Amino acid sequence: MKKILVLSGSPRKGGNSDLLCDEFIRGAKEEGNEITKIRVAEKKIGFCKACYYCKQSGGECAIKDDMSEILKQMMNADVIVMASPVYFYSIDAQLKTVIDRTVAQWTQIKNKDFYYIMTAAENSQTVMDCTLECFRGLASCLSGSQEKGVIYGKGVYEKGEIENSPVMKQAYEMGRNIS
Repeated sequence: MKKILVLSGSPRKGGNSDLLCDEFIRGAKEEGNEITKIRVAEKKIGFCKACYYCKQSGGECAIKDDMSEILKQMMNADVIVMASPVYFYSIDAQLKTVIDRTVAQWTQIKNKDFYYIMTAAENSQTVMDCTLECFRGLASCLSGSQEKGVIYGKGVYEKGEIENSPVMKQAYEMGRNIS
């Protein structure tokens, strides 16, 4: 059994990337994994101020908000799933804020398996390249991180449009196959 943390960056509950998270979770739960899903848009998370209070305070951030709990969950998870719609070829602001705020304790987030879920209105082969690099940027800074899977939900714009896509089955299967 693995402890899985799903960080859904979608600002739309039931949006395309959020629905893919739910399918991933459904598969992972069937295999007996412990899952926590956080809808980032529903949390109070302030922007990093680069004050480096965290450096002098043992990783405690000067900003008192929901990020301290998210950091604890990131440290305790075996697997981290990060999901975002593509906004101007990158991740959305909600998830980017979480990534930036890991600076307070990034050295404590070690040995994680990462899965990435992305959705975009465009259907091109390269539409998600920059988004994926944003995800990989965080993982490359974390000791012992491994990329285990990527889901590309292309050609979906309207909320829920992903439900008719074969990528839903891919998300479910990827969740089921966590090892």
